[in-house]
Amino acid sequence: MSYRKLQIWILSREVVIEIHEMTMKLPKFEMYEEGSQIRRSSKTTKATIVEGYGRRRYKQDWIKFLVYALSSNDETMDHLENLWDTKSLIDELIYTTLKNKIETLGKMLNKFLQAIEQEHQSPK
Repeated sequence: MSYRKLQIWILSREVVIEIHEMTMKLPKFEMYEEGSQIRRSSKTTKATIVEGYGRRRYKQDWIKFLVYALSSNDETMDHLENLWDTKSLIDELIYTTLKNKIETLGKMLNKFLQAIEQEHQSPK
């Protein structure tokens, strides 16, 4: 199996692409401030899923990287809310769509993390 078949990776990829597109429409000053931050945190979410998958043989590493991915996803949500609250992002449809996808990704990551942790704790 490849990380590309993980639903968490597939959704994180969608989030990265949609955030990138959204930030290209922000006011110029925001594109390099909050826009840069949200692009990085969303890409980090996806990248740490991949890095953790590469270390899945070592369950503690896999768990650690899933926690990093979850944390970066939370950071992405915070940046999105900042953009909305400051009215740098004014398209409500884009905001709502991204917010829902980021929340869904967070729930999926959390469930996936719990499953890996339970698997790790189960006697073999």
